[in-house]
Amino acid sequence: MSAAARRWLPLTLLLAAALAVYATGLHRELSLAGLQRHRSILQELVAVHPLLAPVAFVALYAVATALSLPGALFLTLTGGFLFGTWLGGMLSVIGATAGATVLFLIARTSLGTALRARAGPWLQRLEAGLRRNAFAYLLVLRLVPLFPFWLVNLVPALLDVPVGVFTLATFLGIIPGALVYAGVGNGLGAVLDHGGEPDLGLIFAPQVILPLLGLAALALLPILYRQLRRQPG
Repeated sequence: MSAAARRWLPLTLLLAAALAVYATGLHRELSLAGLQRHRSILQELVAVHPLLAPVAFVALYAVATALSLPGALFLTLTGGFLFGTWLGGMLSVIGATAGATVLFLIARTSLGTALRARAGPWLQRLEAGLRRNAFAYLLVLRLVPLFPFWLVNLVPALLDVPVGVFTLATFLGIIPGALVYAGVGNGLGAVLDHGGEPDLGLIFAPQVILPLLGLAALALLPILYRQLRRQPG
């Protein structure tokens, strides 16, 4: 197998897996309706396999994230529903971070090298600026969900951000949001029993978004400090 084929093989397999999921309709199960249909079976599996169930949940979350499936939010709700706020939230964080890192590495291997080879000096300057402040920028993008999760996985890969920086910023940055939604999931049983729906816009409520914005501002302080130090006078 040639070097070019080896470079594109991971991305090809990832796209093929994503197409298979959509073709079979499995992605529809990552929804509130899917959770409601399978809630009894899931609860029984957790009760029968208390050690294996969390591992399986993390693996499922990682696969869904790597394939950029749109149901990650409902997986976080499911984690809270099945394992409680803290354990469910942290299992979601681990799974999301693992899946995001896999997608990051595949994109960097398959796309990043080719993009940098064809780009001009502007990309090199952008890449250098991002690498200097990569952790702070990524932490802000993870804390405040301004852009789709999959997009924040791909762009740093194309700009050759170090994998350790990407993984740590992702892990820390998604903890607050994951715990919020796992907390919603923890009370989901009573909501479903009464025929209601959870408030998925809770993350943008002032009491939630304002602390996240505060954390994002703190993350940007080192960048602001370095910029001020470069100012003449």
